[in-house]
Amino acid sequence: MSSTTTWPGDWLRGVLEMAVLRVLANEPSSYGYAISVALDRNGLGTVKGGTLYPLLARLEQAAHVETRWEAGDGGPGRKYYTITDSGRSHLESAAASWCAFAETTATFLRAEAPGIPAPSPATTVPAG
Repeated sequence: MSSTTTWPGDWLRGVLEMAVLRVLANEPSSYGYAISVALDRNGLGTVKGGTLYPLLARLEQAAHVETRWEAGDGGPGRKYYTITDSGRSHLESAAASWCAFAETTATFLRAEAPGIPAPSPATTVPAG
């Protein structure tokens, strides 16, 4: 998906915590704007600070990330986020559950679910 794709907000809220943890699992330490750019580059679209920073605060409260401040080069300091062992475990568990849910949902939506017959290409509707 292109970074210009706009996903429904409900979908993004469902996966954003895992996606942020995935960015931090791939990058040993990162700051908010860089996390947002990584999410966009990976097809999730632009995540605004008003969504991202409260999520990062919740992840810090849950001990899934640790933070530190670093002085900026000629600008304000940056708050860096690092995933913890607890965050990695949470990511692994949540991602496995999410993927199973997504596969189940995709199967259902493709009409391959047991009990819901797929439409037959040979079936025609009689003219009335």
